[in-house]
Amino acid sequence: QVQLVESGGGLVQPGNSLRLSCAVSGRTFRSLTMAWFRQAPGKEREFVGGRSGSGSLTSYANSVKGRFTISRDSAGNMAFLQMNNLKPEDTAVYYCAADTAVIPSAEMSIDGRYHYWGRGTQVTVSS
Repeated sequence: QVQLVESGGGLVQPGNSLRLSCAVSGRTFRSLTMAWFRQAPGKEREFVGGRSGSGSLTSYANSVKGRFTISRDSAGNMAFLQMNNLKPEDTAVYYCAADTAVIPSAEMSIDGRYHYWGRGTQVTVSS
């Protein structure tokens, strides 16, 4: 059983940076496709970015491309979402998701492709 736990959320001013972490147990991220999604109040959950276990496949939403980057540690137990130049519209609960399948880049944005989800961490961007 794969378990995911997010951390690192908080209140940050516009233009600043924040790094979210996702700890995995049960498997390592080397064997998982993982992704970040987010959900703002009153809105549907949306895809932020995804990464294959090897790192050879990545995908990012247009709204975060060039500002957000997904990575993992060398041991494969932690995944990160580095968020730079944050904007108020980035305010949301951020969720880590993972699956044992190799998901093509074009399908990483489909939340139904992921079997494992964390409980989320709140990010608020406000001055």
